[in-house]
Amino acid sequence: MRIRAFLTAILTTSLSAIILPLGLAHPAGASQHDASQHDASQGSSGTFAPAVRAPVLAPATPKITAKAAYLVDLTTGTELYAKNADRQVPVASLAKVMTAYVVRQEGSLDDLITITRQDVLHAANNGASHAGLRAGERLTTRDLLYALMLPSAADAANALARRYGPGTARFVAKMNDAARDLGLDRTHYTNVDGLPRPALGGHSTARDQTRLAMVALADPVIAEIAATARHRLPTTADHRAHVWKNSNKLLTRVPGTFGLKTGFTRAAGFCLSFAAVKGGHTLFGTVLGDTTDARRFRSATRLLDIVQV
Repeated sequence: MRIRAFLTAILTTSLSAIILPLGLAHPAGASQHDASQHDASQGSSGTFAPAVRAPVLAPATPKITAKAAYLVDLTTGTELYAKNADRQVPVASLAKVMTAYVVRQEGSLDDLITITRQDVLHAANNGASHAGLRAGERLTTRDLLYALMLPSAADAANALARRYGPGTARFVAKMNDAARDLGLDRTHYTNVDGLPRPALGGHSTARDQTRLAMVALADPVIAEIAATARHRLPTTADHRAHVWKNSNKLLTRVPGTFGLKTGFTRAAGFCLSFAAVKGGHTLFGTVLGDTTDARRFRSATRLLDIVQV
């Protein structure tokens, strides 16, 4: 499905139905394992499901190596899988999804932001992923969002926070305010990029990150960026040429994938927030704390394979 067609579909769904509490229903025939993982405190008294045909589900519960995982069918409002879905853990660079969301609330895509030595050193001194930015370059907010989301650039994250906090401390406060406004009660951020310092970057849950993905991808700009496998920025008077590849390998491996974000630190393990359209159903999911890069994508693929085409 094309991104524009997807956006038309998702934006017609009331965001009040996406933001907590979702009131997701368990699918008919869901295993006892799946149902037991659902936190009753979240409530399941109803659904926001439209009158559509239920998906055809795989007969067996998939083997998921991630420490926590969650999958929801937005089309029917059905929770398809939950494993430690409400356990609070570090989520590494999945924090940048909230960073992108806050930037979209605070700034204009055409704002020009000058990269500073501090931005470059922030990534270098922390051994973080970066976009190869240099001090003195000027990039638009739109360009920096590509750098933030595709190569998961900490230099871009720092530059955006400086501008729209203004300053990282104020920006982190805005991230936590947004989490509260969205009802993500088990989520707290301590920095803008999910790096280990301070306090492991904060914490969240597979369920909260999946719900955040739904809201973030309802933004046409974030959706377009998240679905981009490779972005080329030509040389201008303001900056050098840059080419950024998306670290989300599902985009090129699993048809129908349109997002969203990878993350890794030693404390968090390998994380992935993802979204895909399969068999006419829009699926959102998260895996947290997987043991290798390959296994996180395998776990996500197995979750998506719950829905049979």
